[in-house]
Amino acid sequence: MACFDPGRASSLPVRGLFLIRSLLGALLRWDRPQTGVGGRVPGLRDRLPGDLRRGVPEHLADLAPFSTVYLLENEWALELANQTVHGVLHLGWVPDGAGFYRGQMAVLVKPNGVLGQAYMAAISPFRHLIVYPTIMRDIERRWSRPPAEPLPAAA
Repeated sequence: MACFDPGRASSLPVRGLFLIRSLLGALLRWDRPQTGVGGRVPGLRDRLPGDLRRGVPEHLADLAPFSTVYLLENEWALELANQTVHGVLHLGWVPDGAGFYRGQMAVLVKPNGVLGQAYMAAISPFRHLIVYPTIMRDIERRWSRPPAEPLPAAA
């Protein structure tokens, strides 16, 4: 997941949507550092107890535009903020009751004012019909085959 780049997704429409969002963010100045985590909103990581703040490998601490909130053996939470939203991406391995696990993902978003509400409403059909299904298929394909090179060791 740390090296997953939706801007390089298998789908041309997904790549195009991420490019459009990137260009709009730059043009409208939505993604400036002062609108992000530690700027417009305090980071969630700073509110956690010390045991949850420890143990995040340096290469996973800041995966722009995301920042790691915490990383456990079977959970990973990341956050991002910009002029439109403050969001958390949560990934976890959940026991299925039959001795196996399934991957589960949640995306939690708090819109920033009227701009954020309008932005989220405008992109909702694109997220649900194009982006999320394609990204989930790409993730499934990547997890179904062994990595081309060894993964970095966890701390």
